[in-house]
Amino acid sequence: MNHAAKRDFLAIPDLSRDELRQVLDLAARLKRGEGPVRPLEGRTLAMIFRKSSTRTRVSFEVGMAHLGGHAVFLSDAHTQMGRGESVHDTAKVLSRYVDAIMIRTFAHAEVEELAREADVPVINGLTDLLHPCQILADLQTVVEAFGPDLEARAVAWIGDGNNMANSWLNAAHRLGFGLRLACPEGYDPDPEILERARGSGRVELLRDPLEAAEGADVVTTDVWASMGQEEEAEARARAFAGYRVDGPLMDRARPEAIFLHCLPAHRGEEVTAEVIDGPRSRIFDEAENRLHAQKALLIFLMT
Repeated sequence: MNHAAKRDFLAIPDLSRDELRQVLDLAARLKRGEGPVRPLEGRTLAMIFRKSSTRTRVSFEVGMAHLGGHAVFLSDAHTQMGRGESVHDTAKVLSRYVDAIMIRTFAHAEVEELAREADVPVINGLTDLLHPCQILADLQTVVEAFGPDLEARAVAWIGDGNNMANSWLNAAHRLGFGLRLACPEGYDPDPEILERARGSGRVELLRDPLEAAEGADVVTTDVWASMGQEEEAEARARAFAGYRVDGPLMDRARPEAIFLHCLPAHRGEEVTAEVIDGPRSRIFDEAENRLHAQKALLIFLMT
């Protein structure tokens, strides 16, 4: 296969501010049933899953079908990666078969190596460090609620300084909106990502979730123990006991504020049922927007 110069999407800052807006604008058009018809006819996406998935797998697979292409599901149980074949060799082989690769895995370094060695675009479907595709969908949901002026928005992140928190920081760095993170001591975001985002002047790391939520347009959170952290669940439940998103916390945000969660959620732990199932919740719009945002991303990277 003859591949032209390629673009990868491993983190939100891999796209410029204008490119992010271009992807989000295209995602909105695709959701309305507009945009190019079957632009990926004859193209194939390899999807490597080293972590299990619902939304990532279905949205990418359905998205490729909508765009006229085809997606191939690859898991450790059914590929040689699961038996120790190197990332280098996997990248070189897949580059001879497919037009792009999406990977969902644990170590971010694995995604970076795959991108270095592959001759086709590589998309980060999730690592322990970052979840950029989810943030595209979240940003699309925010635009739907408040309009395109993202710089005017204020986002409150409540809970773990995990891959989602890091990705919100990257988005604030690139797009310039306000972001307050409330994380317990010992559960801060990645220090390098935090420091870079603080350069925007509108990013704060706090300990008080009520202070973080004050005047926010968006309140968002994630589970207290992510995949691979099950053994820490009890310790995390103690550390995060004061970081539940509930009615009183939402009352500190603006009256028109929306609630986001990347799902899956544990009702009664990181968020109460009244919030996640309430009128300000946009979690299912957000989940749907994984499909539209990723279709726009695939078109951007593959055409």
